[in-house]
Amino acid sequence: MEQAVLAALRRANRLAALICGVALAGCAGFILVEIVLRQTGGGLGGTDEIGGYVMAATTAWGFGYALLERAHVRIDLLRGAMPSPARVLFDLAAVLALAFVAAVLAVQSWPVLARSLEHGSRANTPLETPLVIPQALWWSGLVWFAVMAAALVMVACLALLRGRRASAQAAIGVAAESEQTP
Repeated sequence: MEQAVLAALRRANRLAALICGVALAGCAGFILVEIVLRQTGGGLGGTDEIGGYVMAATTAWGFGYALLERAHVRIDLLRGAMPSPARVLFDLAAVLALAFVAAVLAVQSWPVLARSLEHGSRANTPLETPLVIPQALWWSGLVWFAVMAAALVMVACLALLRGRRASAQAAIGVAAESEQTP
């Protein structure tokens, strides 16, 4: 069951990563057009603003992807010296701490979006972008990160309760160098 949950989460994360990649490529194309137009005396304007929004949103959505792919940096000075049963407890403590931080980020970022919704806030730029758009994308990425972290905690706890330490370690442990994707 744990593997089925992880597989479904990975599929959803890959779709989110694909969308983020397309957004980043589109942003790069937009900036390239702006650079070419500036050479001819024209310009579109707003590339820095839109680029910032795209970076904020894709970074927030990337947190959950990196978590599930075990790409987050972890300082494991003590963990490496421990026997396997203790290592999984260190891994569980690490993912619990990360889930707590992710939940705090998601909860504490909501008031920013709520104020923009309430006041109809717009960027103080020539584009006058309704701030609810980039903030909603940013906030939803943070919520997704919190959901991914909570799901990993549940998957690991279920695996441990069922006596499947290797399955829990595969979900929340440190990725071996041979497993890491470029």
